[in-house]
Amino acid sequence: MDTTLKLLFLAATSIGILALMVLIIDIVMDGLGHFTPDLFTNYPSRRPSSAGMKSAIVGSIYMLLIILPVSFVFGVGAAIYLEEYAKKNRLTRIFQLNISTLAGVPSIVYGILGLTLFVRWFMLERSLISGAFTMTLLVLPIIIVAAQEALKAVPKARRDASFALGATKWQTVSRSVLPSALPGILTGVILAMSRAIGETAPLVMIGALTYVAFLPEKLTDQFTVIPIQIYNWISRPQTEFHELAAAGIMVLLIMLIIMNITAVLLRNKFQKNI
Repeated sequence: MDTTLKLLFLAATSIGILALMVLIIDIVMDGLGHFTPDLFTNYPSRRPSSAGMKSAIVGSIYMLLIILPVSFVFGVGAAIYLEEYAKKNRLTRIFQLNISTLAGVPSIVYGILGLTLFVRWFMLERSLISGAFTMTLLVLPIIIVAAQEALKAVPKARRDASFALGATKWQTVSRSVLPSALPGILTGVILAMSRAIGETAPLVMIGALTYVAFLPEKLTDQFTVIPIQIYNWISRPQTEFHELAAAGIMVLLIMLIIMNITAVLLRNKFQKNI
């Protein structure tokens, strides 16, 4: 029985990898002709020959620059409190269950929440800051869960040794536990950012534009991101726009690969230091 399950697992994995390779090859073949400097320097256009995704790339980078510090501070801070300071009682278990549930909620729900909370209640309009805060809500549960698991993996003996040397609770957490858990925390944060950069539904809900021929100059400006620009191109009937969409997918894949490689390198670097 175990051998049969292993064979089925290997077969399913091989089919999945093969399908992914075929899909990537098809995307590269379609988009390679438009993967030129013009793709990065030109704004979107109604003419495929002069269309680019400069505003979408810059918008995605701006989003990450806002999401990363906010989600890191609040996500890791919440994980430290829940794991190191909060009493293990019924209320804590309820909070923990809710956080784990939120990590699996469909992204469109966060779009509705962002539309209600940031666009309407706080009157931030359909702006870059509204989109960034909405995506922060999306990735926060993922970062909290990942950070908690990293903190749990730190041996209890490390905490006991710190207390035995006369360190306070915060000194133990900040100078002993947190550095040991940092590789896992950084990996979780970067993978959460990888999810944020590829999401479309929440930003469509809050009104991110599909055609932006300018760069946002302040946080309250309107914006677009790479997935929305790809969606805009793929929805058009012309074959040239479909090829541009394939080139945009290549850009997104490259960004995701770089972020995942960065996560692996940071984890290995900090693990060696520890």
